[in-house]
Formats: sequence, structure tokens, C-alpha cells
Amino acid sequence: MPRETLVRIGNGNYVIASKIVAILNPASSPMRRLREDAKNESRLIDATQGKKTRTILVLDSNHVILSSVGSDTVSQRVLQAQLDTMSEQNYLADENEE
Repeated sequence: MPRETLVRIGNGNYVIASKIVAILNPASSPMRRLREDAKNESRLIDATQGKKTRTILVLDSNHVILSSVGSDTVSQRVLQAQLDTMSEQNYLADENEE
């Protein structure tokens, strides 16, 4: 069984890659409303440690995470985590065939 892959979202914080549903830019009005709604419903996790929010992550549990790392950087890290997971699965499949 493959292990869960963690993605670094800044300031020593990590999220399980497979739990991320959306990586969003926080600049628009709908994203500000998303943040406020999550805060009012106790679903907001602020991982910025006082820094500027550069990315909003939405998880499959409907939690909203604020990150100080840019959207492009987080998306590249998620993509790399997915590629690493696929490589590991292929390696394990090849070993099982032998």
C-alpha cells in the first residue's frame, strides 16, 4: 500500500497531497468570502504565521488552509508529490513481478 505524500506549504507546515482539492489565489472577492465563511464555520486553518496569504488550499474535508507560499510553488510541489507516488507504485509493481 503506498504511503501518503506530504506537501510543504510553508513555515514548517505540511498537508497530505491527496487531500488537496483546490489551490487558489486569494486576491479576488469570492476568495475573501470563502475565507470568511470558513472562519465563521471553524473550518479555517491559518498556516501563514503572520505573513501575507499567497495561497488558499481547499481540502476534501472542506477545510480551508491559508499559506504564505505562492500558488505556483504549491501546485508544483503537489505535482511532484503525485509523480513521486506514481514512481513508487511502479517500482513496487515491478518488484512484485520478480
